[in-house]
Amino acid sequence: MEKRTFSYGSPPYKVEAEVKLIGSDLLVALYGGNKPHIGSIAVSHPRPSLKDKKQISSTSSVYNFLGHKDGVVAQRMSESLSASLNKKVVVVAGIHIDRITQKGIEKIIENCDKLAQEIRKRSLILTNDNFNPEEER
Repeated sequence: MEKRTFSYGSPPYKVEAEVKLIGSDLLVALYGGNKPHIGSIAVSHPRPSLKDKKQISSTSSVYNFLGHKDGVVAQRMSESLSASLNKKVVVVAGIHIDRITQKGIEKIIENCDKLAQEIRKRSLILTNDNFNPEEER
């Protein structure tokens, strides 16, 4: 199992991810802020796009622990990684910043999206061209 650590942004909006390949699947622990924790879990599975069967999309499910809103970034990251890497992806997320403003929330979302891009870019060796989402059904 290969493991990599990624980070993006500056405190207090810095986000980090530990990414582990488990078989042909990807597990991501996404955290940041002054109180990292486990707040939400997003699970995504690649599938042919409903609009264009030649494109890969993903289907996801999200679980938020009571009072947590980390599911927004967990789902965005799991879906984008699942579709672009053609893998099943689980993202466990927990980012907390005391008294965060709306602009701060937007910055965290932006940093998580950029972190996902960085993970994608550097994880191309993790792709498995032989993985077929139709076989998983």
